[in-house]
Amino acid sequence: MRPNHVRHLCILAALCAALCLLPRPSVAAEEPSPLWQPLIDRLAEDGLPRDYLDKLFSRPEITFQPRVMSRKMIALLRSKTAPATPPSKEAPSAPRVYERYLQPALLADALRFMDDNRATLDKVEQERGVSREVVVAIMLVETRLGSYLGNGNAFVSLASMALCDDFLLVQAYMPMNSLSPQLQQWLVRRTRQKADWAYEELVAFIEYAMASGQDPLNIRSSPYGAIGLCQFMPSNAVRFGVDGNNDGVVDLFDPADALPSIANYLAFHGWKPGLTEERQERVIYHYNHDETYARTIVELSKKLKEMEGARN
Repeated sequence: MRPNHVRHLCILAALCAALCLLPRPSVAAEEPSPLWQPLIDRLAEDGLPRDYLDKLFSRPEITFQPRVMSRKMIALLRSKTAPATPPSKEAPSAPRVYERYLQPALLADALRFMDDNRATLDKVEQERGVSREVVVAIMLVETRLGSYLGNGNAFVSLASMALCDDFLLVQAYMPMNSLSPQLQQWLVRRTRQKADWAYEELVAFIEYAMASGQDPLNIRSSPYGAIGLCQFMPSNAVRFGVDGNNDGVVDLFDPADALPSIANYLAFHGWKPGLTEERQERVIYHYNHDETYARTIVELSKKLKEMEGARN
């Protein structure tokens, strides 16, 4: 038995109950397209209910989107082949920040959000040891405090990418003719690795959707599957999601759950009270591997703390 079978069996009841949430497929789409069958078989072998999978993949919204994978891989290819930047002889400048998130209007929105969620943030600080300003700063940058949750469909994107472990399905969308044999081999290998990553995220996404009682096709996401106010990838939603309001469901689209989930993630990666700014940035870097992002969060949290102090 594979290690993740136990996890799947633990939520089997929730998954089976969720079958009733899925619309009945039309007569014209009673069975999934044969294209999806290898993926359905793999998911079923890993413990997900085949009846549920068949109904889900039979829905007309499920279409194979090869360009999701090709866009990702072309971006990685460009990064790999970009010429190296020569080292600068000048002294390093101060860390940059994303100035657009420091606009007064956004900071005012963040303060109002903190007021509206004061009880939740009090609990976050007491139980997780993560400052409210940092948690809110992350949510501000990720989704503008929930005002932008993405226009992607996590299920379709992740399923399409997972299917691309068969490189022939996406080859026509790759610039193969312009690549050396070595780069072609690299692209095939990295595409399959990315397909395996997407498969694991797809499994986690199905688990999250069923455990939270949501239709997987109605969950908005980033282009590559990040979900909720906190923009967790599904594997992080399953691993770090917190039922902050004790209603039995982890709903990352609810601040009562999303805020402690962010704090839980940061605490796991080493956040504790009294960290220096440099150490704070290192922890935040785990959330998004972008040094400018990490510095922006720290600067935002400082601004919010100053503004809170000024009005008290």
